[in-house]
Amino acid sequence: MGNNAGLYALTEEHEAVREAVREIAEREIAPFAAEVDADSRYPVEAQKALTAAGFHATHVPESYGGEGADAIATCIVIEEVARVDVSASLIPAVNKLGSVPVILSASEDLKQRVLPSIAAGDAMISYGLSEREAGSDAAAMRTRARLEGDSWVLNGTKAWITNASVSEWFTVMAVTDPEKGANGISAFVVHRDDPGFAVGPKEKKMGIKGSPTCELYFTDCTIPADRIVGEPGTGFKTALRTLDFTRPTIGAQAVGVAQGALDAAIAYTKDRRQFGSAVSDFQGVQFMLADMDMKIQAARHLVYVAAAAGEQGRADVTRVSAAAKAFASDTAMQVTTDAVQLFGGAGYTQDFPVERMMRDAKITQIYEGTNQVQRMVIARSLLR
Repeated sequence: MGNNAGLYALTEEHEAVREAVREIAEREIAPFAAEVDADSRYPVEAQKALTAAGFHATHVPESYGGEGADAIATCIVIEEVARVDVSASLIPAVNKLGSVPVILSASEDLKQRVLPSIAAGDAMISYGLSEREAGSDAAAMRTRARLEGDSWVLNGTKAWITNASVSEWFTVMAVTDPEKGANGISAFVVHRDDPGFAVGPKEKKMGIKGSPTCELYFTDCTIPADRIVGEPGTGFKTALRTLDFTRPTIGAQAVGVAQGALDAAIAYTKDRRQFGSAVSDFQGVQFMLADMDMKIQAARHLVYVAAAAGEQGRADVTRVSAAAKAFASDTAMQVTTDAVQLFGGAGYTQDFPVERMMRDAKITQIYEGTNQVQRMVIARSLLR
């Protein structure tokens, strides 16, 4: 982190990561992005390229065979992939989301069982918190787990699970003591081969169509007792702590897609001529581009500050992470919408990437806590 003021500073290493990921993204991910979206298919090319370069799960500590990258480096990876394809950026982002609860709270034995396969790229891990009736009110979940001998038995359904059909491992929250509310929720690691576990069909979505979103079904799903993450009743606390570390990654996705849209808009307005001059010569257009750039810069710095706050264990990490996620995603929606406008009628067609970017940007305002929930989190922290 470089300096003593407790703020972040980007190192040469961070810039080298950006350069390496941008090259891979441009060469191996961007060419397939439109097709991935049009066919709603998983971006296998992106997964291969990211895994080959060690960028699929950079956050896993070295002691489990990972890169041990810091949170800012991980955000840079996600940002640069999202610049060309948000769906593909969910590969490193969801690997982090699914595994952070394990890294934070699991026994050493469970970490050794789960994390090396993710670090090696042999397996991916998804995160199962939400349910149809328990979205923003996650503590209202109905999925249950009961201890039977040396097994936990899970029953229920999880919804909106990102990359569900391509993951091997799942971190799942379930109620173990219904009397205790949020303090009666526990976290478990489920494997796709566990008896009684099934993945539902893919949702048909507005954007991020290359990332399969499915339900998870638990029908007397039986797992070994030692697959609980931490003590019984600590699952919801682990889930909330996880979001402090992962909300900046959603901010990074948002910054990436906004940057991609701005880059496309600059190239297009310089190239397109109207009234005898380049569209970029008009001051109205220049002001739009300037506003887009200012907001992206502000969002990017806020995301890195939030990532650093998690690394440093700062007391204000929850507030800063919520702010980074909300501000960056609101910025992404605004910037991608303006990019479509700057392309005129062409922007509304699939001949250019900005309409896809606008659709993909929308989800960043919704998942990992809606931006309304982020504002509640920020306000609660301010008024405490």
